[in-house]
Amino acid sequence: MSSPAPARPRPVHQAADLLAAYLPGSFYYSSARGSLLADGVYAPVHEAPGKRARAAAEILDAALVAGVTEPVVAGALGFRPDAPSSLVVPAVVRRAGAPGPGRPVGPLGGSGWSLTPRPAPEVYTGAVSRALDLIDDGDLRKIVLARCLDVTGGDPVAVPRLLARLVHADPAAHAFAVDVSAPGDAVPRTLVGASPELLVSRRGSVVTANPLAGSRPRVTDEAENARRISDLLASEKDRAEHAHVAAQVAEVLGRFCVDLDVPAEPEVIGTPTMWHLSTRVTGRLADPSDAGSSALALAEALHPTPAVCGVPTVLARDTIAALEPEDRGYYSGLVGWTGPDGDGEWVVTIRCAEVRDRTVRLFAGAGVVAGSDPEAELAETGAKFGTLLRALGLEGAV
Repeated sequence: MSSPAPARPRPVHQAADLLAAYLPGSFYYSSARGSLLADGVYAPVHEAPGKRARAAAEILDAALVAGVTEPVVAGALGFRPDAPSSLVVPAVVRRAGAPGPGRPVGPLGGSGWSLTPRPAPEVYTGAVSRALDLIDDGDLRKIVLARCLDVTGGDPVAVPRLLARLVHADPAAHAFAVDVSAPGDAVPRTLVGASPELLVSRRGSVVTANPLAGSRPRVTDEAENARRISDLLASEKDRAEHAHVAAQVAEVLGRFCVDLDVPAEPEVIGTPTMWHLSTRVTGRLADPSDAGSSALALAEALHPTPAVCGVPTVLARDTIAALEPEDRGYYSGLVGWTGPDGDGEWVVTIRCAEVRDRTVRLFAGAGVVAGSDPEAELAETGAKFGTLLRALGLEGAV
């Protein structure tokens, strides 16, 4: 007579261990909610926009039946509806608590960095001027225009070290690393970043969104920081820009929620490099059991917010395509995860870059509304490059 197999304790992972175990090709995500590291592919999620959430729910149910431990759908979606998607249900998922302060991560290494803005600064300010003309014409109320910075070194960029530097620089950020390689790519591509902007989080029936819009660079002088915070809170231009975003987020979540709390006034939150106007919107779902109200479904309904696109959405998105010479790809899309119960967390892919071998393409955008100044918007995008430039050891290069 055979004896029963001994019970084995369930592994307990530490946040630092998951970060140390990350390798290019894995999916990594961490925030104040916890850390997640996923490997392999149980099944891809290939459905068209609007159908992904229900398809993901079906695949997750099948994964549970097949014995996949704690399955999730994880990955990134691009900015435009026809943009690529990297959504998969991984084969192996490990979870841990939120990252905490860790040992400083050494320099990224490499030398002979070259920086190439795309487009040239004068081309970007020219696009902002054209956008202001369109706003003056009356149909367009806000548009977010982005630009890129290609940083190229003499050696391949070490993505695990870059990710670790981002996490340790700001453990509270929504840090991520996602393989976004496409068929035909000569080298692998990794989307890596530390976003300050929560698109939507769901826990049971409670949903939370934290739109950001309106910014000032952060400096080392605390008195100057206090002045900039006061200036940001008093700025009619920045408050109007922020109001567009908060109103749309509240309107969309209102379709799914029976209760919604939207603060009347924004507050200011900080990252190591920026100050942002912030509104934390919370609500209670009318039907948490519906796959159409999963975290992924809510994220797709919210995307793109005016924080990365504009108002009205379709006109702003088409104008972006006409004025921006570089395709955004996954920048200003969304990245995150959703579990079988519909819970999950998705963030806006800002403060991010795509790594390809020796080149890191950084992205940054600025909201343009009536009263915007082209040179000021150029400076804002330069400040937003700071998160990745600091992680690359190139702080102050722009």
